[in-house]
Order: sequence, then C-alpha cells, then structure tokens
Amino acid sequence: MADYFEVTATEKYIRMSPRKVRLIVDLVRGKSVDEAMSLLKMTPKVAARVVEKAINSAASNATQNYGLVREDLFISTIHADEGPTLKRMKAGARGRYKPILKRGAHVTVSVAERQAKES
Repeated sequence: MADYFEVTATEKYIRMSPRKVRLIVDLVRGKSVDEAMSLLKMTPKVAARVVEKAINSAASNATQNYGLVREDLFISTIHADEGPTLKRMKAGARGRYKPILKRGAHVTVSVAERQAKES
C-alpha cells in the first residue's frame, strides 16, 4: 500500500499498438513530471505525444482539483493496456483473406507528491 495520495488520468482508445506505447511509457516511469515532459518533448516517436498528453492531464488534475504543487509531482504508476482491436481484411491468394489487426491502447498515469525525507 502506498503512503501517498495519487491522482490519475487516462487516455483511452488510442489508435496505436500498446507495444509501441510501452516503449515510451518505460522511459518516464518514476521520473518527476517536469523531467518526464522535457524528455518526451525530445523523443521523436508519435507515442510520446500521447503519453505527454496523459501526464499533463494527470498533473493538471492534481494542481487544479487537489492543490498539489506541480514541481513536487512524480509519476508513481504508468501503464499502457490493450484497447479494442479493429479487425479488417485484405484479399489473399486463392480466394483466401489475410486479417489486418488495427490495434488500440489505453494509457493510465498516476502522479503523486514526492515526500520530503525526514532524518
């Protein structure tokens, strides 16, 4: 059980393979929000824009709804799950068909306020 308060945001129905999104998600897991945003700005992948939007939404929820300070926020949990798959077909040889799977993803981000170490 976590001893801190988490604020969550979810981006749903992203038209991109969850495998591609997980590459970007793994880059920013555990980092501070400002560090993650600057890292994503420099990442040339399209999935970085989606993850950036989700992190920005979670940080905005924390500041607007709960009065947390953006500089103290870090990404406590982030994951990309499989969304709905659109199934299409392409004609193949000898009257067969070849399935085309257009995958989708859901990205969930939770941010929390970093506690000052007391010693």
